[in-house]
Amino acid sequence: MDKLNILWTSNDKDTFQSMISMYSLNSIKSNWWDEVNIIIWGGSSKLAGHDEEIQQDIKMLLEAGVSVEACKACADKFKTTTVLESLGVDVKYMSKLTGIIKRGEHMITI
Repeated sequence: MDKLNILWTSNDKDTFQSMISMYSLNSIKSNWWDEVNIIIWGGSSKLAGHDEEIQQDIKMLLEAGVSVEACKACADKFKTTTVLESLGVDVKYMSKLTGIIKRGEHMITI
């Protein structure tokens, strides 16, 4: 199975909408990857939890089949855990990032 993980760390809205969201959605629709997983980490947690337009984009991605996870420590820090969970984001501690790297899974960081 060909899976892409996107580690989203930027709190820049344009970067999310013009790259992460667009590429993730087109990857699923065009079968470029079997799975696409976005990991919300750092400042992206603040943006995702406080910007309604970004929240709508995340819902659309989830409905299209993109999986979205968020770092619980970051979400707790920015007080966005409840909002992210209500969107359907899997909020958890991200020690799994080490496993992703060690397994050599495809990952881009933005």
